[in-house]
Amino acid sequence: MGLRLDVLRGEDLARAIDDVARLRIAVFRDWPYLYDGDLSYERSYLQSYLESERSVVVGAFDGDDLVGASTGAPLADHAEDFAAAFKGADLALEDVFYCAESVLLPQYRGQGLGHWFFDLREAHAKELDFAVSAFCSVQRPDDHPAKSQNYRDLHDFWRKRGYQPMPGVVASFSWRDVGDTEETRKPLQFWSRNLT
Repeated sequence: MGLRLDVLRGEDLARAIDDVARLRIAVFRDWPYLYDGDLSYERSYLQSYLESERSVVVGAFDGDDLVGASTGAPLADHAEDFAAAFKGADLALEDVFYCAESVLLPQYRGQGLGHWFFDLREAHAKELDFAVSAFCSVQRPDDHPAKSQNYRDLHDFWRKRGYQPMPGVVASFSWRDVGDTEETRKPLQFWSRNLT
């Protein structure tokens, strides 16, 4: 049937929540996130996208199979998580649309879906009159033992889309890395671009 992108809302999103959760766990298990995911946590996390009228979830499907997903919501919906990172930044959380994540199975990468994920989320943000789009990306040391030799970061892709790192705007989150027994804190660098 070929690849297609659908904006998932309401019942369509509710039906896809477990698939999105499993996809997040699978993709984020790889470098650089190394996230040892949990389905129960993922369901709880994704519930906010069901409850928010201003969020967006884009699903990439190969036939009936979900092979990629991309989420976004007003950054103010995540104020508790990101207020500290934006303290001192010359930007109000209320002005920022947060492109939370894009996850795509490896065999579907390099076909332009990443651009479509950003296009649809940015269009949604513009419809809601947001001035800025932003996301954050985990920072890992270059000499980390789990880093794949074939890994290619997405910095050039993000810059071509107009995003730049936000100096000093770094969030901090904890999760358990694959192979670890306890959670550790990781820095996540924010990137942004103006939508106006």
